[in-house]
Amino acid sequence: MSLEDIRSSQEVGTTPEQPIEESTLTAGNSESNEMSKLLADSDSFAGVRLVPGTVVEAQVEKVTEGDVVISLGLKTEVVVPIAEFQNSEGKVSVAPGETVKVWIEKYDDETGRVGISYQKAARLKVWDEIEKAFQDQTNITGKVLDRIKGGLTVDVGVPAFLPASHADVRAHGNVDELKGQEITCKIIKINRKRNNVVISRKLVLEEELNRLRSELAVRLVEGAEVVGTVKNLAEYGVFVDLGGIDGLLHITDLAWGRVANAAEVVQVGQEIRVKVLKHDVEKGRVSLGLKQLTPDPWEMVPQTYHAGEHFNGRVVSLADYGAFVELQPGVEGLIHISEMSWSKRLRHPSKILKLGDTVDVGVLEVDMVKRRISLSLKSSLPDPWSTVSEKYAVGAVAQGRVRSLTDFGAFVEIEDGVDGLIHLSNMSWNRNIKHPSEILKKGQKVDAIVLALDPTNRRLALGLKQLEQDPWEAFFAKIQVGDRVHGKVTRQVSFGVFVELQEGIEGLCHVSEMAHEHGSGNAKLLEVGSEHDFRILRLSKGDRKIALSTKEPAPPPPPPEPVAPKAKEPERMSTMAEALSSAGITFTS
Repeated sequence: MSLEDIRSSQEVGTTPEQPIEESTLTAGNSESNEMSKLLADSDSFAGVRLVPGTVVEAQVEKVTEGDVVISLGLKTEVVVPIAEFQNSEGKVSVAPGETVKVWIEKYDDETGRVGISYQKAARLKVWDEIEKAFQDQTNITGKVLDRIKGGLTVDVGVPAFLPASHADVRAHGNVDELKGQEITCKIIKINRKRNNVVISRKLVLEEELNRLRSELAVRLVEGAEVVGTVKNLAEYGVFVDLGGIDGLLHITDLAWGRVANAAEVVQVGQEIRVKVLKHDVEKGRVSLGLKQLTPDPWEMVPQTYHAGEHFNGRVVSLADYGAFVELQPGVEGLIHISEMSWSKRLRHPSKILKLGDTVDVGVLEVDMVKRRISLSLKSSLPDPWSTVSEKYAVGAVAQGRVRSLTDFGAFVEIEDGVDGLIHLSNMSWNRNIKHPSEILKKGQKVDAIVLALDPTNRRLALGLKQLEQDPWEAFFAKIQVGDRVHGKVTRQVSFGVFVELQEGIEGLCHVSEMAHEHGSGNAKLLEVGSEHDFRILRLSKGDRKIALSTKEPAPPPPPPEPVAPKAKEPERMSTMAEALSSAGITFTS
């Protein structure tokens, strides 16, 4: 049934009135003049005229099983059915000698008959009170009678409608829980003609809540300790009723140690003392703490845990990057996945640890600022690098398994926890290897030469090509400049061609060193795959370079022809000697 149906059929806020039986006044012979006089004198009681449609005061004379005798004064009595004075539970609400107000239904001057209604007078009084409460917005009380569509029916003197949306501050999950309860509410709508009253319990609760919040705001300051009742538990924490205001006790503030479920610490209905961590008055949010009432265990960490020391702990959480170990309640450390094993490359800590395990761990670092303790599981195990120098020497052959391939080489595990690197440059003497997968596979067993060893930095250099003799050294040992060699053109470049002289040994024939018939402009004549004879032009052992030429060596220059000596010309006489000679003076040596 809808609200309109209720209003039209039941006139919401009222109950159908019971027909009032009209009582008659019996006072002897109605035709007697004396009785007429008495009836005239009885027109008033306590100074009030018996006027139909008015309310007068009367006195309860007698209460029987079926009737109540009401006196209107001057021996004017009216017998009223007892149902007029019964409440909703069937109990009689009046007693002999009690003064009550009644409604004058009708009054006959001639016969003296009076019809009264106690319920109508009471209902008029209730309506007056309801209208005043509505105008003043004061609270009224009522009893929840029944559940109807959209809300509840509440007896506030007359039946009133309580919408479900106004039953509580928040949406009420089950309004049937309110049936039979006495509630306080406010009137939000009335229509007296249609006996319609709509009430709200929500407004009263909000008003009370605001009052309590105002009072609590003075006490709910940061650092204050208050007592509350656990209202309900959530996955992320506990809601505590502080006396009208709910505070949130987050699961991380229940205890210094790790708490998986709030039920491990508190139960619904339990009274607990908590500390106010923060109170946002504008948003009405209160953050609470329980662990803050006890000393912080981290205060003793600097005196208890030091780098290099070992302790026992319990694994309390596993993550992709490591495992958290509880060293004592409220103090945890992290074992990073890289600190779990010397030899195993773990993808997840669960490969070697599980929740609840007791482990022996070493302290690596304590960071009080970040409240972090770095732990190591492998520090409790022998370090395989500590004996590497005793087992392997530079130049020795080591056996291992290819663990991984990278762009720059291959890592080979020669024993648990000890890896060596074979760099690309150490894989082949004569092949131009671009990726180690060209000659190695993951998981392959290989022998390698130890090239360098640095246990301090955990580095081991291995060589694969060093297992064989360097073909370049052998080649340089058997040739010299001027020797003729036979080779195959493997590739062309703009400045010449590369020629394979033997497997892995290449030389370069520059365009300027090609025979005349090829010429620099005809270098393409030396096609890739063609074979030719070449002359060793230059050798560079350090750079592993060989210069080739197809030209014939230039013939040696002819020896110079002998030159005959010239006849010695007589020495010419000086001018002075000639002058003396002409004068007949001669000199002899």
